Amino acid sequence: MIKKQYTEEFKEQLLKECQEVGNVSLVALRHNISSNTIHGWIRSIRKRGSVKPLHRNEEKRILEIEKRLEDVSRENNTLKKLLGEKELELAIIRELRDRVNPR
Repeated sequence: MIKKQYTEEFKEQLLKECQEVGNVSLVALRHNISSNTIHGWIRSIRKRGSVKPLHRNEEKRILEIEKRLEDVSRENNTLKKLLGEKELELAIIRELRDRVNPR
């Protein structure tokens, strides 16, 4: 079996992607590379002191924020609908008032 050689540029690109995504396994699957290979790159770069530790909770945090955004969007749509209904009710009341008490 031939050992595949990756360029330093490619390794840096994947390590940056790992930091952004926060999940080495996911990046490894995307690029059809063993996660152990990427972890080896991370270890060697950490020894040189040129990469920040990965934040494993970032993906969880992003999912929580996305769920909260969905909830707030749903609530916002409900409030917009209620506001529209109230504006319609107010317009009807004003029209009835003007019919009963013309100015």
